[in-house]
This record gives sequence, structure tokens and C-alpha cells, in this order.
Amino acid sequence: MNGMDMGVTTRLGSFAFFVAVWVSMMAAMMLPGAAPAVLRHAHATGRVRAVPFFVGSYLAVWTLVGVAVYPLYRPLGSFAAGAVVIAAGVYEFTPLKRHFRRRCRESVRSGVEFGLYCVGSGIGLMLMLVALSIMSVPWMSVIAVLVLVQKLLPAKAVIDVPLGLAIVGLGILIVIAPSSVPGLMLSM
Repeated sequence: MNGMDMGVTTRLGSFAFFVAVWVSMMAAMMLPGAAPAVLRHAHATGRVRAVPFFVGSYLAVWTLVGVAVYPLYRPLGSFAAGAVVIAAGVYEFTPLKRHFRRRCRESVRSGVEFGLYCVGSGIGLMLMLVALSIMSVPWMSVIAVLVLVQKLLPAKAVIDVPLGLAIVGLGILIVIAPSSVPGLMLSM
């Protein structure tokens, strides 16, 4: 990881290295919030042996997201990073986000189905991570906490609206005063 966290100018390294890091990162970020769904699935099927396949297929969906990110990723400047963060904040208010978030909290038939719903729910936050610094442990931690909270708590305007507004505000701050955002190592 030495040299990997270069803010919005981070380079991803080789494909194999990136995928290995991405899978580890997704497991650390996404599995804590997936625990209730894994337990619901094990209870609904009555088979504890189904858990590894459910978890593996859930992580496979997130791995495919990383495989898609790799060829599309380009290091960004502060304006583009801020625009992506603003878009992520706006996505928090959309009916599509609410649909995926609700479905990500319901019982599902498979890890793939659960993964697809959770990707839809968390895609704005993941794009935010990619734009800010894909290899930044502090940003990973912040995004992981947000994902966990959104998976475990039901949607409530009293929480979701300020969160969406805070994300939009962060994006605006990055656009107008990027040096005021701690830990962002921006190229202008």
C-alpha cells in the first residue's frame, strides 16, 4: 500500500494486484453489514452449509464491480472528484437508491441477488470512494461505516436527508476549496 494512497491521483497498479486489494477491501467493508442477510438466508434455508456459497457469491458481485472499475478508472483532479461526490450525494435522494436500499435489507434468494441490490444501494458511496482516493484507509473507513449504517438501520429522513446534504456539501467544498478537506491529497 506504500505509495498507493495518492488522493485523487492514485494509480491502481497491476490488474491482479488491484483485484486482490479490491476483494479484501470489499470483504472488510461489506461483510459486517451483510451479516443480518446471511443469518436470514441460513435460517430461511435451514442450511448452514449454504452460508459460504451465499457469502462467496455476494463477494463475487462486488468483485465484478472492481473488475469494471479497473479499466474505467482515471485519476481525477479536484473539480471532477468534487462533481462525483456531489452526484453521490444527489443519488442518496433518488427513488432508485431507496428501492435498492430497501431490497438490500429484505430476505433474498441468493448472494448474487443480495449483492446486486447492495451494489445498487451503495454505488454512490463506492463512486465517492473511487473519486476521493480508492486506496485511502480513512476514506474506506468512513464509507464502510456509512454502508453499515444504511444496511442495518431502516431508511429515515431524519438521518438520510442530512447525510445526503453533507455529501453534497463535501463535494461542493472539494470543488471550491479542495485544500480545506483533510486527507485529500489533490492535484489541481
